[in-house]
Amino acid sequence: MSDEPRPMRSPYMEFAKLRSAARFNLATSGLMSYPLAQLPVRLEELEINGPTGYGYQPLQQRLAARNGVGPECVVAATGTSMANHLAMAALLQPGDEVIIEEPTYELLLTVARYLGAKVRSFSRRHADGFHIDPEDVRRQVTPQTRLIVITNLHNPSGALADEVTLRALGDIATEAKARVLVDEVYLEEMFGEAPRSSFHLGSQFVVTSSLTKAYGLSGLRCGWILAEAPLAERMWRLNDLFAATPAHPAERLSVIALEHLHRISAWASNILTINRRAVKTFLDSRRDLECVWPAYGTVAFPRLQRGDADVLFRLLRDKYDTSIVPGSYFGAPRHFRIGMGGDPEMTATGLQRLGQALYESA
Repeated sequence: MSDEPRPMRSPYMEFAKLRSAARFNLATSGLMSYPLAQLPVRLEELEINGPTGYGYQPLQQRLAARNGVGPECVVAATGTSMANHLAMAALLQPGDEVIIEEPTYELLLTVARYLGAKVRSFSRRHADGFHIDPEDVRRQVTPQTRLIVITNLHNPSGALADEVTLRALGDIATEAKARVLVDEVYLEEMFGEAPRSSFHLGSQFVVTSSLTKAYGLSGLRCGWILAEAPLAERMWRLNDLFAATPAHPAERLSVIALEHLHRISAWASNILTINRRAVKTFLDSRRDLECVWPAYGTVAFPRLQRGDADVLFRLLRDKYDTSIVPGSYFGAPRHFRIGMGGDPEMTATGLQRLGQALYESA
C-alpha cells in the first residue's frame, strides 16, 4: 500500500514529451501517423461547431456498433488516457483502494494517487510470461478495495489476458463489491483476431480504448469508455468538469475514420508485420537480452542480462540519436520498452543502432 502524497505530474508523460524524441524513435508505442491525405474527407464535411450535448450521436452510434453495445453504454473521451482518468474519477473516492498490475502504464498509477486512492499492486512476472495469476490479485483484496486495473494487451509487455483470466478477475471483483477497469487500447492491434471486449463479461467490467495506438490516428483523440448505462451517465456528468465540450472537427473526422477503418487497418497491419519480423529477428540474435515475445501488438519489453536500461537509453540518445523507453518508468529498471509501429526503414536503422549501443555498453 502506498502512503505517498498525491502527485501533480506524470514522470512518464514528461519523458515522452520532452526526452524521448530522436531521429530513430523506438520509444513510440503506437502506429506512425496515418496520412490525412489518405483519409477520404472533404472540407464541406467538417464544421467548427456542432451539437453540445452528451455525445455526438453519429460518433456514439459508430462506437456502439463497433463494440457491440448500446449507445447509452458509450462515453466518448479525449483519448485513452482521459478515458482512464474519467473512469477512475467516477469509480473512486479518496481513501478507496485500487489494485493495479505491476509493471504497468505509469499514468494509471499517477491518476489513482492523484484521486486520493490507496494503491496496492500484484506482479506480472517476466518468468511467467507477464501473465496474470488471479490468486495474486485475490491476495491483495481488502474490504476497502473498489477497483482492479489492468491493461490488455499488457503495457509494457504486450501479453494477452485470456477470457478465463478475465472472468476470474470479474469474480474476484464481484465478491469484493468492486469493479474491473480494463484498458484495451492495445487490443485494437490484434485487428481481425481480437477477442470480444471484456465489457461483455459482466457489469462489473469497465473498458477504455481509443483509435490512437493501432491506427495512427492519435491526433483525433478518439477515445471511449464502455460502462453500464447508469455509470456511463455519471461519467458524462463528471466530464463536464474536465472537458465540457469536445473539438467538433475531431468528432467529424473520427466518424469518417471509423467508416473507413478497414482500409486503415490494412495499412497498419502491413507496417506492423514488417516491423515485428525485424524486431523478432533482432531480439533472437542477442545473447545480452531476454524477451517474452508478445504474439500481438506494437510493443515488446526485453530485459538486459546485465546493466541498467537508463544508462543504455542515455548512450542511445546522446551518441546514436535513437530512443527507447527505460523500464524504470514501469518499475523494472533492467527492462526497456521498444516500439514496433514506426516507419519500417527508420525502425530497421534504429535496431542497428541499438545493437551498436548494446555492444558498446557491454
